[in-house]
Amino acid sequence: MATQKPSRTPAEIEDIILRKIFLVSLVDSMENDSRIVYLEMTAAEILSEGKELKLSRDLMERIIIDRLSGSFPAAEPPFQYLLNSYRRAYEEGKKIASMKDKNVKSEMEILVKQAKKLAVSYCRIHLGNPDMFPNHDTNKSNVSPLLPLLFSEVGGSIDGFGGSSSGTSGPPGFIEEFFRDADYDSIEPVLKQLYEDLRGSVLKVSALGNFQQPLRALLLLVNYPVGAKALVSHPWWIPKSPYLNGRVIEMTSILGPFFHVSALPDNAIFKSEPDIGQQCFSIASTRRPADLLSSFTTIKTVMNNLYDGLAEVLMCLLKNTNTRENVLEYLAEVINKNSSRGHLQVDPLSCASSGMFVNLSAVMLRLCEPFLDANLTKRDKIDPKYVFYGNRLEMRGLTALHASSEEVSEWFGSNTAKVDTSTNTGEGQNRLLQSQEATSSGSNAIEPSLQNNPVSRSSEKSKYTFICECFFMTARVLNLGLLKAFSDFKHLVQDISRCEDTLSSFKAMQEQAPSPQLQQDISRLEKEIELYSQEKLCYEAQILRDGGILQRALSYYRLMVIWLVGLAGGFKMPLPPTCPKEFASMPEHFVEDAMELLIFASRIPRALDGVMLDDFMNFIIMFMASPEYIRNPYLRAKMVEVLNCWMPRRSGSKTTETLFEGHQLSLEYLVKNLLKLYVDIEFTGSHTQFYDKFNIRHNIAELLEYLWQVPSHRNVWRKIAKEEEKGVYLNFLNFLINDSIYLLDESLNKILEHKELEAEMSNTVEWERRPAQERQERTRLFQSQENIIRIDMKLANEDVSMLAFTSEQITAPFLLAEMVERVASMLNYFLLQLVGPQRKSLSLKDPEKYEFRPKLLLKQIVNIYVNLAKGDKENIFPQAIIRDGRSYNEQLFDAAADVLRRIGEDSRVIQEFVELGRKAKIAASEAMDVEAALGDIPDEFLDPIQYTLMRDPVILPSSKVIVDRPVIQRHLLSDGTDPFNRSQLTADMLIPDVELKAKIEEFIKSQELKRRESLSMQNAKATIQPTDTTALID
Repeated sequence: MATQKPSRTPAEIEDIILRKIFLVSLVDSMENDSRIVYLEMTAAEILSEGKELKLSRDLMERIIIDRLSGSFPAAEPPFQYLLNSYRRAYEEGKKIASMKDKNVKSEMEILVKQAKKLAVSYCRIHLGNPDMFPNHDTNKSNVSPLLPLLFSEVGGSIDGFGGSSSGTSGPPGFIEEFFRDADYDSIEPVLKQLYEDLRGSVLKVSALGNFQQPLRALLLLVNYPVGAKALVSHPWWIPKSPYLNGRVIEMTSILGPFFHVSALPDNAIFKSEPDIGQQCFSIASTRRPADLLSSFTTIKTVMNNLYDGLAEVLMCLLKNTNTRENVLEYLAEVINKNSSRGHLQVDPLSCASSGMFVNLSAVMLRLCEPFLDANLTKRDKIDPKYVFYGNRLEMRGLTALHASSEEVSEWFGSNTAKVDTSTNTGEGQNRLLQSQEATSSGSNAIEPSLQNNPVSRSSEKSKYTFICECFFMTARVLNLGLLKAFSDFKHLVQDISRCEDTLSSFKAMQEQAPSPQLQQDISRLEKEIELYSQEKLCYEAQILRDGGILQRALSYYRLMVIWLVGLAGGFKMPLPPTCPKEFASMPEHFVEDAMELLIFASRIPRALDGVMLDDFMNFIIMFMASPEYIRNPYLRAKMVEVLNCWMPRRSGSKTTETLFEGHQLSLEYLVKNLLKLYVDIEFTGSHTQFYDKFNIRHNIAELLEYLWQVPSHRNVWRKIAKEEEKGVYLNFLNFLINDSIYLLDESLNKILEHKELEAEMSNTVEWERRPAQERQERTRLFQSQENIIRIDMKLANEDVSMLAFTSEQITAPFLLAEMVERVASMLNYFLLQLVGPQRKSLSLKDPEKYEFRPKLLLKQIVNIYVNLAKGDKENIFPQAIIRDGRSYNEQLFDAAADVLRRIGEDSRVIQEFVELGRKAKIAASEAMDVEAALGDIPDEFLDPIQYTLMRDPVILPSSKVIVDRPVIQRHLLSDGTDPFNRSQLTADMLIPDVELKAKIEEFIKSQELKRRESLSMQNAKATIQPTDTTALID
């Protein structure tokens, strides 16, 4: 019978477990396992103390120290030993779970727990003081041994690109225990090294590299209080350097390289790998659409993983009251050091990359989400005083919506909090207190004069809410990030278009006269276009294809416009005459960025789906024609561009149609404000104002043409024309006519020049004899002229079209004394160009290519003549037609009628036009009689501007010159100054010269009387003379 195996005592079990965990022995038993270390000195000490040679919990820490301190070259290095000791303790713990004796089981569980705790504790000590214990590891690395454990803890890369998660995996619970209850001072150096390693692992990594493991590791660390504290205390949290700039922060701060991960191209010095443009979009034209779509989807997915991860990291730090301030300081530093990203030209060596700022834009928008609810219930937390008194962001130098920098300083200048040294009264201290009340919690820069001032110290504690800080920081980040990226993308598209045009002309020239230089230029351009196209697709992948970032940005700017409207007194029209100071002083880019975003999003299919646009529409209608609120005319013109994108025929959306046809403010004010802006834009104050106005008015004209077709808007238009006949509508009409004349004249003259150049180039023999450089220059000029003619002609067509359709129902303003001659001169001039002697020289091979449609143009001109003739109840229009000595010719009416018959114009229109010509001919005859009757007119009766007889003389108050009222009123429509000394002048300042008027009327009467007497004498002679002759014969 077999003897029963004796049961082990708890002490024996404890000894066995500890030997297995720590791989040590107190007895030299010649173990086969080379990892097991015989602690001879420890054993001797224990024996000398009269104790048994068994391992116990009391000896545990002692044997760990002796094992780590001893020189055992064949054994594991300290970190691997401690880590594996933890692993073995974990395995032993699983075995203990199956023990039947509950008391022994409980004791052993406590033992294993203590072993694990000591293994972790000495891991911290070793990593914090690597030289404390001898280390015979020949494969030492500069990277923390914890890094692979962290990567293992957070899992592999989920995007399928970049590195794998192979490497050391930590035992379950090790990382948690290592960081959870750690003492900050001991763990801080370990975390410092880890953060530097994590930063290094994503340095110059692109969106297709393995950034996700380091990002998740970072998130894991900041979730521990010690991890969060160590991160914001790290010297590289905000690097300190006298040469600190935006790029330095991006590349050297701990978070900077994480924000640098992007699909967007960067300067070659800072280029990330793998190259996304090369990998996903090289020779894109040859790739299958499905492959491109797959690349777009992948990039969008990984970038949103980055945005979510970084937002979570920041949110974790912001929720922790001990680290919130550091995060806000970091964001402010990034924003302030990159303020020059707002410039047209950005220096890549001193500014962070577009990638970083687009990423930061996406992250800030995620931080804003809690206060972007549909009802914007938390908008009252946004304090406008932050712009003037907050010391965190540098916002005081930004251009304001209306106020000048001097006005802002005058209104809100107390934020400098200077002490009045001339007095130390309570009043001075109160001023200080008021000026510091709104100071942000982030202000470390306390005025020296305040540091010992007990009154102002208390005000230092007042804080802006996080919502307020986040709102303004997001506004600045979007301006320098997402909106700047839109601008870069637009310029990139323009560069591609320019290169393609140049390439096309080079290829044409190469066919005509091949040369090695031209071939080099062609090859260079093809490479440039390929690189530009890759960049364009990278932008498209990260921004245009990401509906999420656009939707969040639109939600943010909806809050922005509603908040700004609140500063102006709420959604109501008309606006108060005086602009509130806070609204006037807000940065201009707040509004400009909102408009740019709307324009950009409107051009992306379905980007506006589900967006509440009514608030944007209200804002645009309220401010587009309010220079008292928004000074910059280009910014107000941008609002028209938004509306232009929303026109139903462009947007193809029923949503935008209701904005025009079912929106109360729109129905009431849109036409009026568009007409007012059309006038205001004449004087922008820019040196390019003359050319800028045509593009802006083109957008307004397209909108007005659409609105004319909507009955409710057309009725409002007619009402405005009646009520503002001598106001804004007359000004609008004047500028419309001015533009029409200039654009058509320019176009027709350019056509003549273009034809000469075309003839020059078609003479191949002569052309080939010219030097290659001259041919290139002439070819470029030819292409440039083509573009100019096309653009000018398109704008002229719009203007003439508007004159035609409005004159059909609104004629009174055209027939006013100060306007009718101007209108008649314009029509006569156009008629002369289209049917006069030089019409054949305007023929083009492909007129449609240049938007030149002479038949349609003639029909519209004739329709304007006819419309005005119908509305002319006092028969003044024919007289105005014949007063135009430059272009009027009675034969032109007959010539035009012949052309109209040939091109199939309505016979009734032709008949009415011919009848107008007949009336003009009669008026011309009568005018000649009147001119003959007046004889020599005294100089004092002649208008000094046009040298015609004055009918209503007025005195100009400043220069005291006497002019004819219609003449000066016509001048004032385009120029609000006295033409003789440039002083300000308005129509109501004109002084009637009653005495001179009476003299002129008396002169006209006397001359008329003389004419009648002369006629009666001639008639009398005609009847008397035959009688006398007969008498003489008799």
